Amino acid sequence: MKYFILFMSLFISLNGQIKFETFFENKTLRIDYYHSGDNVSDEYSFDELREEPYWGGSQTNLLDAFNYGKYKVEVADSATGKIIYSKYYSTLFSEWQTTEEAKKYKKSFTESVVFPFPKQTILVSFFSRDRKNELHKKFELTVNPKDYFIAKDRRNEFPNFKVYYSGSPANKVDIVIIPEGYTKEEMEKFKTDCGKFTQYLLNASPYSENKESFNIWGIEAPSKENGTDIPGQNIWKRTNVNTTFYTFDEERYCMTSDFKAVRDYAANAPYDQIYILVNSTKYGGGSIYNHYSVCVADHKLSEYIFVHEFGHGFAFLADEYYTSSTAYLDFYPTNIEPLEANLTTMVDFESKWKSMIDKDIPMPTPNDTSYKNKVGLFEGGGYVAKNIYRPSYDCSMKSASINNFCPVCKKTIQEMMNYYSE
Repeated sequence: MKYFILFMSLFISLNGQIKFETFFENKTLRIDYYHSGDNVSDEYSFDELREEPYWGGSQTNLLDAFNYGKYKVEVADSATGKIIYSKYYSTLFSEWQTTEEAKKYKKSFTESVVFPFPKQTILVSFFSRDRKNELHKKFELTVNPKDYFIAKDRRNEFPNFKVYYSGSPANKVDIVIIPEGYTKEEMEKFKTDCGKFTQYLLNASPYSENKESFNIWGIEAPSKENGTDIPGQNIWKRTNVNTTFYTFDEERYCMTSDFKAVRDYAANAPYDQIYILVNSTKYGGGSIYNHYSVCVADHKLSEYIFVHEFGHGFAFLADEYYTSSTAYLDFYPTNIEPLEANLTTMVDFESKWKSMIDKDIPMPTPNDTSYKNKVGLFEGGGYVAKNIYRPSYDCSMKSASINNFCPVCKKTIQEMMNYYSE
């Protein structure tokens, strides 16, 4: 904990040297690009630049405080070389790289990054991690904000509405909810669902203690058809962002590779996090850190899915379960410490929750109910039963449980809320 406090003090000091109004305007610059490769390689290629009307992120914390995610983008003032913005994130491509399919051929995914619209020419650098989690620069792009090729036309422009509002987006966690598979006749249902799911999130600790840190927006954007794609049942629907079950051939994994459409719809409101709400009764969803989250609207476990998936997308929490099937292969090498705060391979346990464990708790900690309410070292997590450890017997990142985040996950979420709302 003391190392985190020292780090945050240094981070706040560095951010204090970056004045938003000196370098940025209160709107967004978006860079779309293609990310291509296979299981062992990746490369970037430029697509387009777009101007968007809102900047929903912090105007105080412009340098990312967390070493999370597979990728990083850095924005430097071209004249001085000063880093004026940075962000860590992951993408669907990074997950695809761990699948069996990625061993067979190369594939391209659309991706993008957003940051405040610069006042001067900038140099944007893209970094990717290797299997040891070390960052390597893969691509860079010089952008002149006066370039007349920066597109200003709006695709998929729709009105937004406030689901939950507590203040200026500059110091709130702003979540935009995109409707997927809601027809024009179902827009009132979508608005009702937005309110219901907002309560799901804000009823769960530690969000419930920090309601004033959030704004939640909905986009009034009907799809042409109801529902979403279910390839395994030969069901195909015309919807806003083209979500589909059976992503990576996992039936319950409901995601989209049409990230340009996701960004287009999200641009109708200020946002830090994107949530896609799918008008379906089928069990499913998914989430990727600082990319987007997905949840179905009308399953009996929708409350659990919504909050669980937001744990991934917002705070980079790992899945702690290890008995369900996934498409991933060797997702967490046991000779490397995971970046996620709630898993360890014991390679660098000092950097995780070791200081939160009472001295009388055995390590490893037995997987039985006598340690149910204790922080410990429980074997099993990250999709495997051996050699990866989680902090608690049970947690909302492990089982289909509501309002059940363990102390380590709560701490991680709290730190992220503080970062956005400072």
